[in-house]
Amino acid sequence: MAFKRFSSPDELPDNHDINVTPFIDVMLVLLIIFMVAAPLATVSVPVDLPSSSAEPTPKPDKPFYLTVQEDLTLVLGEDQPVALEQLSQALGVSLPDKEQRIFLRADQSLSYQNLMKVMNALSAAGYLQVALVGLEAAS
Repeated sequence: MAFKRFSSPDELPDNHDINVTPFIDVMLVLLIIFMVAAPLATVSVPVDLPSSSAEPTPKPDKPFYLTVQEDLTLVLGEDQPVALEQLSQALGVSLPDKEQRIFLRADQSLSYQNLMKVMNALSAAGYLQVALVGLEAAS
């Protein structure tokens, strides 16, 4: 086996190989971050939605949800519980634009009467753009 000897550092040949190890390390760290962050981005309010066979409409960039649970507990957004009597005031703070659509998620075991109470409270507060949210029916 023969080794080439260099007498000075100026005579060393250039190494043109790409070192991909740091790139792979960064990609693995990003993968772990996204794997941890993805479950946190899901809805955290438990509600049993009814299914629908209607054609789904495109979802806006930042939808505003009002969730009605089985026991008539109201949750604004993702984690702001509010009483039905204070719904108008809480919406005025959280959603000052009354023309923005409110996505209403109601538990399927909620009675029609209780759902209408919530919708009447929204109407009385001046929020007329209400969309009902449901699960897509399996085809």
